[in-house]
Amino acid sequence: MKAEIHPNYHEVQVTCSCGNTFATKSTMAKDAFHIEVCAACHPFYTGKQKIVDTAGRVEKFNQKFGAMRRKTAA
Repeated sequence: MKAEIHPNYHEVQVTCSCGNTFATKSTMAKDAFHIEVCAACHPFYTGKQKIVDTAGRVEKFNQKFGAMRRKTAA
């Protein structure tokens, strides 16, 4: 291996917006890193998944493009 060509690999403190902090190793220059979502607060890992209401989006799509479909079907 060549000397002095590899990045500095050190411990970084990661802080989530929920308040959870943990340490990991990284080559980034900072000693601290802020994230918005972590495993402690992400809905997939907590089991508190939100159901997104897409019915409004479908109705909006049909209002916008439904007339086109009726014209081509006739």
